[in-house]
Amino acid sequence: MADLKEVFQSKIQPFADEVARIQREHGEFKISDCTVAQAYGGMRGVKCMTYETSALDPLEGIRFRGRTIPDLIETLPRAPGGEQPLPEGLFYLLLTGDMPTEEDARAVGAEWRRREGLPPHVARALDALPRDAHPMTQYSLGLLAMQTESAMAAAYHKGIAKRDLWRPMYEDVMNLLANAPLVAAYVYRRAYHGGRHVEPGPKDWDWARNFAHILGYDQPQFADLMRLYLSIHSDHEGGNVSAHTVRLVGSALSDCYYALSAGMNGLAGPLHGLASQESIRWILELQKSIGKARPTRDDIANYIWETLGAGRVVPGFGHAVLRRTDPRYMALREFALKHMADDDVFYIVATLFEVAPPILESQAKIKNPWPNVDAHSGAVLLHYGMTELDFFTVLFGVSRATGTMASLLWDRALNLPLERPKSVTTGWVREQVYNL
Repeated sequence: MADLKEVFQSKIQPFADEVARIQREHGEFKISDCTVAQAYGGMRGVKCMTYETSALDPLEGIRFRGRTIPDLIETLPRAPGGEQPLPEGLFYLLLTGDMPTEEDARAVGAEWRRREGLPPHVARALDALPRDAHPMTQYSLGLLAMQTESAMAAAYHKGIAKRDLWRPMYEDVMNLLANAPLVAAYVYRRAYHGGRHVEPGPKDWDWARNFAHILGYDQPQFADLMRLYLSIHSDHEGGNVSAHTVRLVGSALSDCYYALSAGMNGLAGPLHGLASQESIRWILELQKSIGKARPTRDDIANYIWETLGAGRVVPGFGHAVLRRTDPRYMALREFALKHMADDDVFYIVATLFEVAPPILESQAKIKNPWPNVDAHSGAVLLHYGMTELDFFTVLFGVSRATGTMASLLWDRALNLPLERPKSVTTGWVREQVYNL
């Protein structure tokens, strides 16, 4: 079995040659036009970047290196006795494009576990914050505090050639992925469990199982849930806020600690990763308002109408790109049907799956009435006792690190340039529109 770094290195030059040939021979080929509506509408749908690790299809959902979520759940290596894919294996696939063997996936996991260990100043930085600071604030700060250890930053200051920057960045990425769960767990135990931290488990435990353990959850099912959760949230093509922010910051040759911390600040927004906690909070408000743990279908339908009538959205439904039910939602649904079918919150989630889309579809402004992953992820976490809703986005952030870091390594391997799109003023638009 070849070392992952060696496998990655063997991929770089052939792919770089292909990219150079495409640019040389077809550099003037147009892949997109931009309308005024898109320029004012957040650049929605403008094809203006390449992103190798994943792509989002409106009908099929996310594809990781061309493979669907059901395919990956079926084919990626699993932990002994586990039913869900190892995130270590998915990282191998995202980075190399090759389906890993069990030996490959375990080697990545062993490498991450070997690199575990937070610098003491990271804990001191986190302890300087109020305990009630939002967990995403603490997580972002913890990642940023690790920047002092950046091999890439040190190599750059010594005068390394740009074409070789991927080598120290590889070390940074592997160190960051080894320790992102430790930062997250430190935040969790500090904020919600009085600073009573849990030591990492044996080194032969896989990445997700150890993460569950240091959070304080040793149920085998929760470890398997973490394997699934950390896999399906890992990447979502390059244009979403967290992935694009990581790439943008990295394009300035900022190291991966700066880039990921910045991406997490985007993930913390209510229109991005914060949606999971908003969705479960809406369900808990529904239960409280109606006064039943298991409201009827009519109760739920009426509450949806009340939400819409108040000018609010139903959290977890709709998506900027998807036009069908999110496959990530369906993966969590399958897990819930097998392991927590009698759970009261899951009953509401399952009922919403049937009741909400027809109601939302009747609203002219709603283009996609189907649930996305945020409509389900909070329910499974709540079932296993994670009641701290503000922490849900941190779990999302640990997962999103794997996809964005694999992509960022390719950015440096290909020596991609600084991102600098051209902006225009409304005055310029006015002249173009009215002087046609």
